[in-house]
Amino acid sequence: MTTHQIPNSATVKAAVNIRTAWGMTGLVVFLYVVNFADKAILGIIAQPLKRELGLSSTQIGMVGSLFFLTFTIGGFLAGPINKYMTLRWGLLLLAAMWSVTLLPLVISASIVTLIAGRMVLGFAEGPSSALMHTAAYSWHPPAKRGLPGALLMGSGSIGKILLAPILTAISVTFGWRYAVITLSILGLAWSVCWVIGWREGPFTGRTPKTPHADLVNMEPSVPWRTIFLSRTFVSCCILTIVVYALTTVVLTWLPSYFEPGLGYSAMQAGSMFAIPSVIALILMIGSSVTTDRVLLRGGKSRTSRIIVPCIGVFIGGTILAVLPMINVPIVAVAVVSVGYAAVSMAFPLLNAAISEICPPQQTAGTMGVYLAVMAIGGLIAPYATGVIVDNAVSPAVGYGQSFQAIGILAFLAAIVVLIFANPDRDRAAIRGDMP
Repeated sequence: MTTHQIPNSATVKAAVNIRTAWGMTGLVVFLYVVNFADKAILGIIAQPLKRELGLSSTQIGMVGSLFFLTFTIGGFLAGPINKYMTLRWGLLLLAAMWSVTLLPLVISASIVTLIAGRMVLGFAEGPSSALMHTAAYSWHPPAKRGLPGALLMGSGSIGKILLAPILTAISVTFGWRYAVITLSILGLAWSVCWVIGWREGPFTGRTPKTPHADLVNMEPSVPWRTIFLSRTFVSCCILTIVVYALTTVVLTWLPSYFEPGLGYSAMQAGSMFAIPSVIALILMIGSSVTTDRVLLRGGKSRTSRIIVPCIGVFIGGTILAVLPMINVPIVAVAVVSVGYAAVSMAFPLLNAAISEICPPQQTAGTMGVYLAVMAIGGLIAPYATGVIVDNAVSPAVGYGQSFQAIGILAFLAAIVVLIFANPDRDRAAIRGDMP
């Protein structure tokens, strides 16, 4: 069987301009920042919306979960979009949809327009993560995908670090509607940069359409079931569902936890929204750079892509499990920040592991299904957190119990991954390299 040959580093450096590769990756990171800001805006404006529309915490949680319902459905469209459209036009179309979906809420605020807008936004964002990973990975060989993957997943942190305080200040000063409008303008700005600057890289597995496509030999596709039923794919899905559940609770509820839960002001809560993201960004980039170097020196993918993130999940899950025992607000902020950051370290490394086990031309479809399954965590966690908070003795206790439950589940899921996941083994089996 003919197998895909990754060019050696000297060939890549000679044919692919490093500045161009990272410039293109930067464009995708820019989009991911906008993408996460669109997700996070509900958490930022949750309290003013709750007051204006008379909503309960359960209803806000339901809106958050409905977003991830359509997000999951949309995720399965990543493969078809990548098949019938180029990355340039596919991502441009999706970004254009994001930029307008919440504008009806600005014009006529109601629970109906809120739900409808968030569900359409979820459907449009569903395929985007897989396509953005495919776009970034198209400029980097598999052994060097940890860092670009970390930057992509760290874009959520960047968005919360840079945009959350700004959007909070706009919401507090001018009203939540202006925060939504600001995001629409930001999406338009990205679209202009994308149309002008984007080019597809050579590591896509497409038939020659790019200047350096001759670097990559076309590899035969494999049956999808061999990818989706592999032990690495299934076990990583289990863990990433729980990790993403934590992310969606943070996106939907963290400002509310800091404000009515711990007693901080709206401005303080919006600013502290960035604290977990700063720590997560440092850990994701640091672990990804280190593991990429290990792989380039001949290390095993199981060690770099599986064992390292599982250690992070063990640490983060344990920290989150003790959160309900913390009564000092600033200590609670530190605990949830460090716990979230340690668990989030799994995202870029697991994503890189999944991208390794499939042929290059099946990356978008594989990542699309993987990330759609991941979003199941978002279907349950925001709504469940709202129910827990409404029925707890106090908001602080309710939020603490939600984070504790997710921490315990993440710890157990990491054990499953350690037992079953092995990208080196499954790549060989799926792609026909085994004797």
